[in-house]
Amino acid sequence: MRSYVGAQSSGFFEERDAAYRSLFRVGGVSVEMAGRFSEDVALIPPLRPFRVEGDISDVNIRVEWVDGFVPECRHRLFDSGSTWRVCEDEAGFLFDFTSATFGEQPYKRLLVDKHFRRATLQMSEEYFSACPGAASPLEYPLDELLIMHRLTQERAIELHGSGIVRANGVGNLFVGHSGAGKSTTTRLWTSREEVEVLSDDRIIVRPDQPRDGHSDLSAPGPMRMYGTPWHGEAMFASPNSAPLSRIFILEHGHGNVITRLTPSQTVGELFARAFVPFHRHEYVEAALSFLEQLADSVPCYRYSFEPDERAVEKIQHFND
Repeated sequence: MRSYVGAQSSGFFEERDAAYRSLFRVGGVSVEMAGRFSEDVALIPPLRPFRVEGDISDVNIRVEWVDGFVPECRHRLFDSGSTWRVCEDEAGFLFDFTSATFGEQPYKRLLVDKHFRRATLQMSEEYFSACPGAASPLEYPLDELLIMHRLTQERAIELHGSGIVRANGVGNLFVGHSGAGKSTTTRLWTSREEVEVLSDDRIIVRPDQPRDGHSDLSAPGPMRMYGTPWHGEAMFASPNSAPLSRIFILEHGHGNVITRLTPSQTVGELFARAFVPFHRHEYVEAALSFLEQLADSVPCYRYSFEPDERAVEKIQHFND
């Protein structure tokens, strides 16, 4: 039992005596974990391919253990109704994570500043003493929530889509709601030719430019898509990225029909399939602003397709 923390800490990330560290990067966002024990910074299996070494971190998280949690009287922004809720005060945000087996009492709590740069992740001694070996600081959904919220501070967005890169370097992003055919499309492509699948369910898109403080990332220009750890039924999750050439909005139909969308149609279709924290209006506005930039940079089409090899052939022979 870890007993070096006797009470709750209300501060954010502090260096102090962290003996262990780990670093991973998803969608261009680097996250450093620091803690006193090796298991505090251990990456869950889906995140291990995303481990990096010696990178500058965008987000710093200190892991600490506490005896338990007291109720927080903060402004509640959102409650998932099952596993997590988020509150806000002057210092930043508080994410509480709960489980059905432990009731309403949180088993871990993330305290993070308003820019999602520095955080403290508190783990409950009370909960994990009853569940030995179950401690996974970054288990889902915390990992995706962290990245998704950090993207609100950058020109980037997470989309519900499958990213497929052909041998000639052409990167196609197939976007769709659950059941629209992303995993089916992925399987059809991998059975037809040698392709790299970045993800079959969640893709992060951002400008294909260095973040050096000099480039105008709000101007139309090349875009890049990134794989994520959060895969779909086809189980593809790559840490790689590729230039984004085209976007296809998937829907089931007849005849494999491709229709070019206007920029305004593109924004609406992509926003409906984006992962955006809706509890802050500025996050929504930032997402819409970036999608406008994306729509001006990459051609987008509605693809009404039939789930067989002819759907792949249609794209293979398609010219803008």
